[in-house]
Amino acid sequence: MNLITAVGELLGEARQAYRGRPGEAAVEAVTAHLAEPLKVAIAGRVKAGKSTLLNALVGQRVAATDAGECTRIVTWYSHGDHPAAWADPRMGEPVPLTPTAPVMLPPRIRIEELDRLRMQLPAPWLASMTLIDTPGTGSLTLTAGARTERFFSRPSDGGTVDAVLYLMRQLHSSDVDFLRMTADAGANGGSLVTAVGILSRADEMGGGADDALTHADRIAADYRGNGRVRSLVHTVVPLAGLLAEASGTMQPREFAGLTALAGAGPVATAPLLVSTSRFLDPARRVVLSGADREALLRRLGLYGIRFGLRLLADNPRLTREELCVALAEHSGLTRLRTLLSSQFAERRDVLKAESALRVVDTVTSADPIAEAAVLRRRMEQVRVNAHEFTEIRMLTDLRTARIPAKAAQLDRMERLLGGEGIGVTARLNLPAAATGDRIREALAVEHAYWGRLARHPLTKPDLARAATVAVRSCEVLAARHEAE
Repeated sequence: MNLITAVGELLGEARQAYRGRPGEAAVEAVTAHLAEPLKVAIAGRVKAGKSTLLNALVGQRVAATDAGECTRIVTWYSHGDHPAAWADPRMGEPVPLTPTAPVMLPPRIRIEELDRLRMQLPAPWLASMTLIDTPGTGSLTLTAGARTERFFSRPSDGGTVDAVLYLMRQLHSSDVDFLRMTADAGANGGSLVTAVGILSRADEMGGGADDALTHADRIAADYRGNGRVRSLVHTVVPLAGLLAEASGTMQPREFAGLTALAGAGPVATAPLLVSTSRFLDPARRVVLSGADREALLRRLGLYGIRFGLRLLADNPRLTREELCVALAEHSGLTRLRTLLSSQFAERRDVLKAESALRVVDTVTSADPIAEAAVLRRRMEQVRVNAHEFTEIRMLTDLRTARIPAKAAQLDRMERLLGGEGIGVTARLNLPAAATGDRIREALAVEHAYWGRLARHPLTKPDLARAATVAVRSCEVLAARHEAE
């Protein structure tokens, strides 16, 4: 029996046991989620760039972004053949809305009365992932931040979230507290760490100089090497949000403005690029009007304008499409998309199963009816019998420095257990096009290495236990590879 089938049967028993009880809605929601795309929540402090990231991933400007606090209510973005939007009140039926971007509420609807907004769009990325934009933590509007906490604390909502993209400028104690709340690490035998730390507004690092993203890369690498951070997030990656958003939403007029600036030459443009005030100074003669300069600055930022001008100087025939590809690559958006596809979309079944078991754990703990003990035993049986969960627990132990091993051994084991992707070639550090013989040879090498380590009398017990898991992973991978 595969993992999803086993979890589906468990949820069927839970639905029967909790029918008509408070936990029924949560069990129903997570059962439906087994057949839905992954749910990825975007969270972070106010003005961390959450809505900008959402626009970048969707490839459309669907969420408001400006100098003020934009997201005041949890908003779901899912895939649909035609644009549509609804407001879900706390009490009553959903209210259809005009699917504008961003969604606008009619005067008769008060935010305080709503549970969430939903928007459906024919965007390709949303076919694989439903994105959830949450109000910023530390909000000046106390109710907005409370909505985010309520969302993550409710099993019917936060319990079905498969991953969290957490944006931060730098790691504060409040960020740590929030990540602990959303991950609930270790609450049910070693939960999968499914938060991704995003070092947002990376183009502003180091004063926004030309090497800002290089500086941001170094900071992100330091975070990735920090055991405390690794216990809370899967990884940390930098992102220049404005450039990422512009890569999918740049308009022809904006590209024309950038090419016009490039055509003026470095002698004319260099004085403008010293600061935002100089760029907007109406006294400085340039080929663009003040309004066009302001619009370009708002869309790309000074760093993005400099970067675009450098690309156009190197290749004056660069097209808008080619520039957008370069913006996506340089901003970190391509890297983030690849991460989400390889690490999360590939683990779709495991993530959904983890979400389901987390909800069963929460519901049975909150309402311990007579059937709860049976359900909890069944839940633990699913966890124990599925090697995917054994790998998850071991990855958590590796990331929290619980395994006494050399750094090279830890990296090797983490890769084998799927920490860098669950495909067999990714686990074995082989090229994607590796032949079957090469894969079998690499699996035999890994199996022998971890087997010797597990059996060695001087190996510490925790490391021996981890090596045994690695041996089993090799066996599972070998069986799957032969079956393909």
